[in-house]
Amino acid sequence: MDTRQDELRRDLDATLQARKELGKEYEDALVDSFMKRLDARMDARVDRSAARRTEDYEPSRRDRDRDDRSRGSGRAGNRLAVVSLGLGIPLSAIAASPESGGFAGLLACWAGIVGVNFAAALGNRRDRRERSSRGDWD
Repeated sequence: MDTRQDELRRDLDATLQARKELGKEYEDALVDSFMKRLDARMDARVDRSAARRTEDYEPSRRDRDRDDRSRGSGRAGNRLAVVSLGLGIPLSAIAASPESGGFAGLLACWAGIVGVNFAAALGNRRDRRERSSRGDWD
């Protein structure tokens, strides 16, 4: 027998000895007390078992990092778009000035902004495709 069973057996023996000494009038109280202790032990055992089982299901650090990166890529793409639009206004004013090239400067400025956003979108798309092609077994 393991120590928990020995301890439980000793507890039961003590409860039975107390019943013999105190008599039948205390039997219900003694049984209730023993059952409460037994319930507490069973609850603790179930909690330990559940804790061990949930440890097996904790995502690994690599999986958490990969999930964090996949959630962050959408926000990073949105940030780039907002920053591009925010910077596009003053850059448009500078590029469209007659000293900077006028309409040709404006087209070159926006071609650069569109090119940067397009390259970022392709990079995000490639990253998502690589993440989705890897399964749980990788």
